[in-house]
Amino acid sequence: MRVVVDLNRCQGYAQCAFLAPDVFRMHGEEALLYAPRAGAEQRERLARAVAACPVQAILVDAGDEERSAPVDGEGTAGGGGR
Repeated sequence: MRVVVDLNRCQGYAQCAFLAPDVFRMHGEEALLYAPRAGAEQRERLARAVAACPVQAILVDAGDEERSAPVDGEGTAGGGGR
């Protein structure tokens, strides 16, 4: 599955990092790191993370299911504060 975070919307609330820690994690207090690809085993956790995002910044394309990539900074969002 392909994961995209709208960097203009992300405010660094970190709900996604709590609900899908294999895909999202915080770097510092406001910078979000995420894996742009996630495996099918992450489907339920990703759905919860998408639903919990207060600013609806996360999009998951389930049509492109590949193995999960490690969170390595490929996708980063600098949160604008809370």
